[in-house]
Amino acid sequence: MLQLVFIKRRGIVLGDLQTMPKSQMSDEERVRDFQRKLYQKAKQDEKFRFYVLYDKVRLLYFLRESYKRCKANRGSAGVDGMTFMDVEAYGIDKFLAEIVEELESKTYKPQPVLRVYIPKANGKTRPLGIPVIKDRVIQMAVKLVIEPIFEADFEESSYGFRPRRSAGDAVRQIKQKLQEGNGEVFDADLSAYFDTIPHKELLQLVGKRISDKNVLHLIKMWLKAPVMDNGRLTGGKKNKLGTPQGGVISPLLANIYLHEFDKAVNSFCTEMKH
Repeated sequence: MLQLVFIKRRGIVLGDLQTMPKSQMSDEERVRDFQRKLYQKAKQDEKFRFYVLYDKVRLLYFLRESYKRCKANRGSAGVDGMTFMDVEAYGIDKFLAEIVEELESKTYKPQPVLRVYIPKANGKTRPLGIPVIKDRVIQMAVKLVIEPIFEADFEESSYGFRPRRSAGDAVRQIKQKLQEGNGEVFDADLSAYFDTIPHKELLQLVGKRISDKNVLHLIKMWLKAPVMDNGRLTGGKKNKLGTPQGGVISPLLANIYLHEFDKAVNSFCTEMKH
């Protein structure tokens, strides 16, 4: 007997994607259907390396959904000065078709990241990297493709920059643990974390799950993209550290690198209990 499961999310009711013909799915539903399959495979086989992913990144429905999500995040223009209004005046279909062409011909090259400085409460500033919209859209497409794979691996205790999780969820979990009598707290701060992630080790960790050389090449190009800082280009191919805070894919990459630390802390805590 066929059973339908309905999930209410973001104000719309979505049917069970396993029973819905792809021709009737929205871009978001098709993306989520693919993500579900990747997540299940990754969960079933923790050593499996995914090797055919680049072809999904360049699919129009993935890029349309990526553009929609990037626009929803708002954000200012990058080094080229192009805004979302400019893209829509130019034509979204034409804009995305050109991205597909660059990805298919492998002529795509990211533009420099625009660095701006955001004031912090302590009087200091936090550097933020703003990619151009085209780079944001392609980063989002890659994120949508690979995130479910790493989500299957991440620790249950990890909350930062993860889908359907928040700092508020982490606080509630801490309160619950305290109420259960777990009064030991491990407090640590990773200073300048995004700026100090080593590229070589990060790419090795990504490579444990992703063997698609074209996807790995995209990630490496974004890590090596030069930075426009007060009118001066810095970084580039010689740069060996950091992923720009502000890039669409940067939080996921940061979590992939942090995952090893999460595992070590949880292992230590488990040993302490015994």
